[in-house]
Amino acid sequence: MNRQKLHHQADKIEYVLATHKAPARVTGGRVTPRTVQFHVSPSPTTKVSKVENLAEEIALALNASSARVSRANGQINIEIPREDVQPLQFLDLCAQVQKDAAMAQALAVAGTTLLGIAVDGMPILLRVSAPDVAHVLIAGTTGSGKSEAARTMLASLMLFQRTRDVQVIIVDPKASEYRQFEHLPHLLCPIIRNVEDAVANLEWLVEEMTRRQDQMIVRPRIVLVIDELADLLMQGGGEVEGYLTRLVQRGRSAGISVIACTQKPTASILGGLVKANFPVRLVGKVTSANEALVASGVAQSGAEKLMGRGDFLLIANGEKIRVQMAQLAPNDYDAFRARILGTPPTRNLPRSSPSTNFVQAMFERVR
Repeated sequence: MNRQKLHHQADKIEYVLATHKAPARVTGGRVTPRTVQFHVSPSPTTKVSKVENLAEEIALALNASSARVSRANGQINIEIPREDVQPLQFLDLCAQVQKDAAMAQALAVAGTTLLGIAVDGMPILLRVSAPDVAHVLIAGTTGSGKSEAARTMLASLMLFQRTRDVQVIIVDPKASEYRQFEHLPHLLCPIIRNVEDAVANLEWLVEEMTRRQDQMIVRPRIVLVIDELADLLMQGGGEVEGYLTRLVQRGRSAGISVIACTQKPTASILGGLVKANFPVRLVGKVTSANEALVASGVAQSGAEKLMGRGDFLLIANGEKIRVQMAQLAPNDYDAFRARILGTPPTRNLPRSSPSTNFVQAMFERVR
């Protein structure tokens, strides 16, 4: 972005705050593919709550659709969406990560997935095989990118891990979100698209869990991915809820993980199934603070203020990490499948790895 424009926006932020008797100084900031973040140092008399209450005035002054105010490391951060949003491409991020020997080694461990990048530009990995993870709930309204997030996690598992280490079951009621994974060797069965098949496969998986526990088997890790968990629970009733409850309560010790997506993170639908058994949450934009609480499991997560389209909070052990999820773009499907199947891709893989997939620029304000 144009540095002169960044400094002009910083001046406007300072003016708005001063006008409303909340003096502060913008000391610098960070530009990412999705956002511009301004670092603000408030005066001793300025309350953080007052700056938070001026978010709408700041957004108006910057001609931005929204402004998000947060606090970290002794400073206030004011974040606005970029006008020229640049998606974070999964294959490009993979190419960058593989240049780091430690990252590449970590990704080879069964159950480890590449999610995207944090606000500081560092890649974020999540190991579902870890004792304190096991199951992941992905929540967000339509357009938040929750299905893309699940596809990214699946693509990472299949790209970096062998079938003898990880196998996958996909429940896709929409019959459209996971077509790129059809016929890939990591699938234990064809993609499940109706409730009857889902019930039958869940019953089998519960029996398999019991067998594994009796024989102390944990490999290969089985990852069950469910798109639209709330719809499956409503259609499948108590039978589906019973199987899922057993899987999320006892699957950890049998090497079974559940990754579930929902756009309806309400207590009345998800109930105790989610509250007690999904220690890790990936929460995208939701419609209300109440949904944000149910989805994240923590108060005042701010998920209702996220920007959507891959802007997520990773919540684990009560901590929140802002993540820009990578996406497997449609024009990358052939190259992705070619790499899994070992057939020649239709174009070179991976593509060039531009630095724009990480933090693009840092800027400082020198007075």
